[in-house]
Amino acid sequence: MTPACVLDPSALLCYLQDERGSERVTEALAEGAAISAINWAEVLSKLSDRGENPDTVSRRLSEQGLLGKALAVQPLDETTAREIARLRSVTRAAGLSLADRACLALGRQLGLPVLTSDRAWRNFKLGVSVQVVR
Repeated sequence: MTPACVLDPSALLCYLQDERGSERVTEALAEGAAISAINWAEVLSKLSDRGENPDTVSRRLSEQGLLGKALAVQPLDETTAREIARLRSVTRAAGLSLADRACLALGRQLGLPVLTSDRAWRNFKLGVSVQVVR
């Protein structure tokens, strides 16, 4: 499935925890979505903080047809690394993390909108459409 958008960790966690805004992420996943490997690691880390085993989460989501089908994990390559670095200067004042920039860089690279729950991202003019899920 060709992705129609890129998810940031907050959007995917919103979906996985059935929080407000999860309906929008459900729609996005039905169309196909991508997430950077860095952001996937962040999702697994947050779930691990809550006592979930990363291997179990990955296996469960694969068995449910989410991981690898509706959601494609995109590897970090040298081109994406340069794009992440380029975003540093224009997002530094807002305090965006490496993972935030990885999400935005992947959206720019793929030419896809980015879904997030972070409202502050709407203020950036980075050549990528940002859609806030809640």
